[in-house]
Amino acid sequence: MKDEVKVLTLDKYEIGILINALNEFRNKLIAEQRETEPVDEVLLKAIDAPSKKKILTKSLRIDNGRKR
Repeated sequence: MKDEVKVLTLDKYEIGILINALNEFRNKLIAEQRETEPVDEVLLKAIDAPSKKKILTKSLRIDNGRKR
């Protein structure tokens, strides 16, 4: 059985919120002397996630070039 993979599209502000929240949760787990490995993995994935530039389709470029 394959694991389900979900892809999130986040801007810089949203990725900052995600990383901050995961780091705070990790710190809470450390203070409680609990395992942090699962949170560490997700935090590293969020930090190392590649960015992707938006690609304008031909129709959007044509529409932007028209005079209104």
